[in-house]
Amino acid sequence: MSQPNLYEQSVFIKANATKVERCFTEQKLMHQWLNPALVCEPVGQWQTTLGSEFKFKLKVPLLAPALPSTVIERAPGLIVWAFDGFFRGRDRWECQPENQNNIRGTRLLNRFEFTIPNPLVSFGFKQFAADWTKQDMETQLQRLKQIAERL
Repeated sequence: MSQPNLYEQSVFIKANATKVERCFTEQKLMHQWLNPALVCEPVGQWQTTLGSEFKFKLKVPLLAPALPSTVIERAPGLIVWAFDGFFRGRDRWECQPENQNNIRGTRLLNRFEFTIPNPLVSFGFKQFAADWTKQDMETQLQRLKQIAERL
């Protein structure tokens, strides 16, 4: 089995935690900041309550791999998705109210930790997608920030 991978980043957003949380729990807002090559589809009705199930699908020609995920932790300002497929791990999104230079806002923390069970897929990820994934996650946070600050 591959070594655990961890990507962790945060961003200060000039918006309250409720507005920031809406960006990662409401389908319409989520699809505005997600990478256009990725779609999050609910299994059944869209809801982000404990036990809700989703499929994160990569829009890759001919393949369209899907990563099943389940909400395993939920509280105001917090959601954690667990996934088990070609990646195994968790994606944690957490809002923390913060003042920065006398500006009230929210620190959004994102922690993506995972392993890749298939050695061939793990090798390919490390060679071709690891750096891109980190950069893409940082870009997504900036897009989410812009959306939350406009709400």
